[in-house]
Amino acid sequence: MSVTAIVRKPFVYKQYNATLALILINFFIFLMTATFSPGLAQPLALNPLAVVDGNQWWQIFTYMFVHGNFSHVLFNMLGLFFFGTQLEYRLGSSEFLLFYLLTGLLAGVFSLALYWFTGAYFVFLVGASGAVYAVLLAFATFFPNARIFLFGILPVPAPALVIGFTFIELFSQISGGRGNVAHFTHLAGFAFAFLYLVVRLGINPAKVFMGHHR
Repeated sequence: MSVTAIVRKPFVYKQYNATLALILINFFIFLMTATFSPGLAQPLALNPLAVVDGNQWWQIFTYMFVHGNFSHVLFNMLGLFFFGTQLEYRLGSSEFLLFYLLTGLLAGVFSLALYWFTGAYFVFLVGASGAVYAVLLAFATFFPNARIFLFGILPVPAPALVIGFTFIELFSQISGGRGNVAHFTHLAGFAFAFLYLVVRLGINPAKVFMGHHR
């Protein structure tokens, strides 16, 4: 069996509401860190010094389940609900869960490297945004004709929304200065989602988006 065949070996299609489980876990951890155990947030958030010098390598994974405030977790989970449920139905729960967790993990690894090599040692990265951005790109790839209503009014094609968010994140990063690296975490979510779709599923989002706009 070739490497490509191994990498692209599909899961048995199953549905077990992985999106709902992820949402519940995120809200549970927010409830714990915001009320019952505030000290839990720090060892779960991604801090470069804690990871590299303190060997707390789990943080490159756990950071995506911690949120700074209620609006932070609410908007991330709304995005996960609206885009993730449909993507999970299309891919199957196992494939979706692998996609979500792997892209979030890789976005964390990328952010850690960026923080470390730019000297931003004392930041604490939290939030599911990197994985949610990955879900958005995959959603736009599988549902290029979908219209998303910005502010509940303006219909925007899903691929156009991804492209627009990419420019917004780049502009925000450039204008925000070196310390505001979280925008690159969002962009990393897009990038690793792109790679996942190409390598694992054999789908090129760029070709889908170009075909959609022709």
